[in-house]
Order: sequence, then C-alpha cells, then structure tokens
Amino acid sequence: MRYSVIVPVYKNADSIPRLIQALTDMNTTLENQLEVVFVVDGSPDDSFVLLKQALGSMSFSAQLLAHSRNFGSFPAIRTGLMAAKGDYFGVMAADLQEPPELLINFFKSLSNDECDVAIGTRNARQDPFSSRMASSMFWGLYRRLVVHDMPKGGVDIFGCNKAFREQLLQLNESRSSLIALIFWLGFRRKFIEYERQTRLEGKSAWTFKKKLEYMMDSVFAFTDYPIRLLTRMGAMGTLLSLFIGLMVIIAKLSGAIDVPGYAATILMVLLLGTMNLLGIGLVGTYAWRAYENSKQRPLAIVCMKLDNKEHSND
Repeated sequence: MRYSVIVPVYKNADSIPRLIQALTDMNTTLENQLEVVFVVDGSPDDSFVLLKQALGSMSFSAQLLAHSRNFGSFPAIRTGLMAAKGDYFGVMAADLQEPPELLINFFKSLSNDECDVAIGTRNARQDPFSSRMASSMFWGLYRRLVVHDMPKGGVDIFGCNKAFREQLLQLNESRSSLIALIFWLGFRRKFIEYERQTRLEGKSAWTFKKKLEYMMDSVFAFTDYPIRLLTRMGAMGTLLSLFIGLMVIIAKLSGAIDVPGYAATILMVLLLGTMNLLGIGLVGTYAWRAYENSKQRPLAIVCMKLDNKEHSND
C-alpha cells in the first residue's frame, strides 16, 4: 500500500458504483499498490451502507470510517489522512468531478520527489455560469488580499508525502481552511492543471450557507486585513475630519455659518466618529495578535535536515 487516497463521502450514494470502478482502474494503473480510505461524513443517504456492502469485493485495500455527524469535508479529509497507511496521499472527491487521472499525476510527481505537495488547479470547469462567476470573484479577491500564491481557479484537492502530512495534521485548528493551511506550510509545491468535470449524479451539498461559512473561515483565520482596513479608514478619516473641522471653524469666524451650535456639532461628529473607527481598529489589532497566539502554529517548520558527518566519507 504505497499510495493512499482519501475520499470524503456525503450524499454520494448515486455515484458510489462509478466511484468504486474508477478506484479499481486506478489501482490497476498503480500496480495494485493502492489503499482507499472512505470517510462517510454523517451522510443521510445510503452511502455508508453501499460502501459497507461493497467493501469485501473491492480489489484494493480499503478502510471505511464514519463520522458521528456531518462535520464538513475538511475534517473528513483530516480523519482520512490520520487513518491512511501509505507513503503518499491524495484527496479525491466522491462525485468524480475531479478526474482520477489527476491523482495518478499527483502520485507520479510525489514518488519522483518532484515536490512535497501536489496541488490541482482548475483551468476550466463545467459548472453553471453563476457558480463559475462567484468562484472566480472569490478566489481572485482571496489571492489578492490573503494568500498570494493561490491559483486563479482555486484549489479543491491535493496530494502530499509523509513529511507534509505530519506537519499538516499538527495544525489542529477549528474554523479554519485546510487549503489555506497547505499554502501557509510552504514546502515544495507543484501545480497540476485539470478540467473540472460535470457532476453526473445527485446534487451538490455545497450550499450557499456552507460557501459563506467557508469564505469567512478562509479570511478571518489567515489575515487581519479587515482590521487593518478599519484602522486605515479611521486614521484617514481623522485627518480628513481635522481638515474639514478647520474649514468649519474658519467659516464660523468669518460669519458664513450663522446657525447656533452647528459648528460645534459638526466638529464633534466628525472627530469622534473617525476616532471611534481608529480606536476599534487598534483594539482589533491587539485581539488579532492574541488570536494568532491561541492557534499555536509553529514559528518555523524544518522540512529538511542534513549533517555533514553523514557525508564525511564521501
């Protein structure tokens, strides 16, 4: 079992037969060295029952794990990574929208020591226009403001070696983004392009609510940009309010403003409003730093260590 494939399963009962056949073909291509870890993430359909019935007849080594409830696809991937026993690991969607050939390319690159983590990047997708537009906008902004190395089309699946897996599993964070953690870790990366396929069976469980939660987790767990933006707005607003306040005072002294109390009211609203923004931004900065420390991410990660004594006889 040199290669381990982790397959999160949620509402995929209709695609189970095609999934098993695709994995059987993959096992043949990989010379019967494939292990598959199915993680049923609290699926309300018959996915677990179907996989349990087919477990004994599978031509490849397989594990079947079941979550007590639906925790999400990323926790399911982590569960699969912890249980997998191979030397190289890949993640595969149960709906087969990512072609199985992509996993083959992952394993080839990893076994040839070309990289520590292989990342699938979408160069095209057969999804509805609205879904493609929303995804393009989100990943574009995320790449610009949060993770600059993120591919334009985003990332859904990846493969890695043991060293990368061990470091990834040590980052035991809730309300975070597994994909963003992959880029945070660093290591040697290789991007492999593919075309996302049309979903043939069932309906995606990736609802708008889940997408919104994922977006917030991806942003708030990896950047203080909203806080910095608030601080900048407060600082710029304070300077602008001082300038406008000076104009109001000049207008008042010159007699251009004759309404009683107008000048004092405008000055107080401008100054206190912008200083309030600045103060919230500064308090948010301290809160962000405390939050960063609470995640307990390592300050540095060693991905390679060499000793000259090992080469003293060369």
